[in-house]
Amino acid sequence: MRRTLLIGLAAALTVVLAAFGIWQVKPNVAQADGSKNKAPEFKVDASWPKALPNHWQIGQVPGVSLDRDDNVWIVQRPHTLTNDERGASAFDAPPAAPAGTPRLLNGDPRPQGSISDCCFPAPSVMQFSPKGDLLRAWGGPADPDKCVETPGNEATTCQWPNSEHGIYVDHNDNVWLGGQGGGSVLKFSKNGTFLLQIGRRTPPVRDNDLTTGGVNGTPLLAQPADLEGDAAANEIYIADGYTNNRVIVVDATTGMYKRHWGAYGRNPVGNVAPPTYIKDQAPSPNFANPVHAIKITDDGLVYVADRVNDRIQVFDKKKVGDPCVPNGEVPNNCGFLGEIFIAADTLGPGSTWDIDVSPDKRQKFLYNADGSNNYIWTLLRKSGQILDRFGRNGRNAGQFHWVHNMAVDSNGNMYTAEVDTAKRVQKFEQKGKAKKDKHDDDDD
Repeated sequence: MRRTLLIGLAAALTVVLAAFGIWQVKPNVAQADGSKNKAPEFKVDASWPKALPNHWQIGQVPGVSLDRDDNVWIVQRPHTLTNDERGASAFDAPPAAPAGTPRLLNGDPRPQGSISDCCFPAPSVMQFSPKGDLLRAWGGPADPDKCVETPGNEATTCQWPNSEHGIYVDHNDNVWLGGQGGGSVLKFSKNGTFLLQIGRRTPPVRDNDLTTGGVNGTPLLAQPADLEGDAAANEIYIADGYTNNRVIVVDATTGMYKRHWGAYGRNPVGNVAPPTYIKDQAPSPNFANPVHAIKITDDGLVYVADRVNDRIQVFDKKKVGDPCVPNGEVPNNCGFLGEIFIAADTLGPGSTWDIDVSPDKRQKFLYNADGSNNYIWTLLRKSGQILDRFGRNGRNAGQFHWVHNMAVDSNGNMYTAEVDTAKRVQKFEQKGKAKKDKHDDDDD
């Protein structure tokens, strides 16, 4: 797979982005020279996490997040366990649920009871210490008391999604969950007390400019994939997602709509179905499905993973989201600043699955989880220059199969989550001591 940086409209970007101070365009950059911009190196901790209690087993892990104490939170899909993986259960795995209906954990009773000594489905939300100890586990079909549906009483409705997708822990240790299957985002306390629902679990229908229709007047979402918070503004950004192809911002307390946008900052977005990605074509004017991940950096930039289009688009959070008709999809219009293409010859599910940054004061490095090629790419955030990658497709510790999400702690250590048949979370320790909150005087 080619390691290249491709940025559309290079001439215009060179002028605008250099002036703005985000990055300078450096097309076709090779691996860095190993000096001041040497990429961080990582080593897998094969002993992390520790064995789970209660003969619990986890399924696909579509989300991982860090809280303010560097505890690791994951959301996992217990319904993805095979019959033998849930062998201690007295029930078969259920059939797939129709769209818009709740996902059940158990199927028919097994005539003779359990078929083996292990295992039982674990709760969907799990918190681990940095050392790998399980601290909390709650929610989902294995713990239905944490999300009790109350038909006819929308004010207290909690509709668990058909398929969990994405987790974010905010500065108050509230836990936010996305739902690829179904149209809701849920907010809980760290102990699993239900606080808020945004959207409604309904069969997904594309409507990129709809701003109401959910529970209690919140926006109706369509398979939201990922979430990110802006504590100072009391806002939650939602990558929405697998049917819609937009970013939508809501109030973190009420869930009410504030603004939204599509590719290049377009608002209104419209409902044109995204075309199939073809190598070497001109950049798509629309986000593809899914709009898979979102990251806000300390300098006020919003990075959006447009997964199937093999690109990350970058926006100014102070300018993006207002009604705006793009003019030739040029930088510095509608809040759009630039786009970074990574492994642009990747087909299928695409190359840009998740985004995070290093914990130093300048957030110097940008990380991209690539679940098709099963790499973690490291880039210089200000320039978009690709420095290195690690990982490969495989089942051993340190390898990946459909690496789906990642999170970087305050010491620079990385946690990765895998879906499909991998069903695991891994820890990668950064070699050497991370420079937490230390100003880097070297220019990128």
